[in-house]
Amino acid sequence: MKNNKLIYTILTLLVLLLTSACGTQSSAETPADTEATTKPADSSPANTDAPTDDSASAEKEILIIIDQTPKPIEGNSFDFVVKQLPEGYALAEMQWVSEANMIIDSIDDAIAHGGNGDAGFYISGDGQFMGFFYPDSMKGEKGKAVFLFKNEAGKELTWTKEITLK
Repeated sequence: MKNNKLIYTILTLLVLLLTSACGTQSSAETPADTEATTKPADSSPANTDAPTDDSASAEKEILIIIDQTPKPIEGNSFDFVVKQLPEGYALAEMQWVSEANMIIDSIDDAIAHGGNGDAGFYISGDGQFMGFFYPDSMKGEKGKAVFLFKNEAGKELTWTKEITLK
């Protein structure tokens, strides 16, 4: 009888352990996707890319996914998607900053690059695709992708992610 109670207790604990683990997210990054959430009020080690607007509340989050998966196109690039940003803010500027290069593109520059295929940040004509074209000479370069967001009042938020160009 004692063995049955012990087995029942162990099984109950295992079920509780397994169900408590359900719904948690892994923080592991895959080589293809780099994702970060930026919370202005959070400076924990897992969230080191904080916007420059210190007065922003914790509800104002920016979520950008950078995808460096190889594509069947000529040349080198990474794509990015703005998944979440604070209400009233819009993407205003994109930057690549490294020891060797500083590339700064406005939205208009990116739209032009989307049409002509020039190096730098691009946005497709319909706005569906966004990314960064770069020459072979920049492969392996370590730097920061910086995205600047502005609202109508002129306030700015910046999201930054360190990456190595593949």
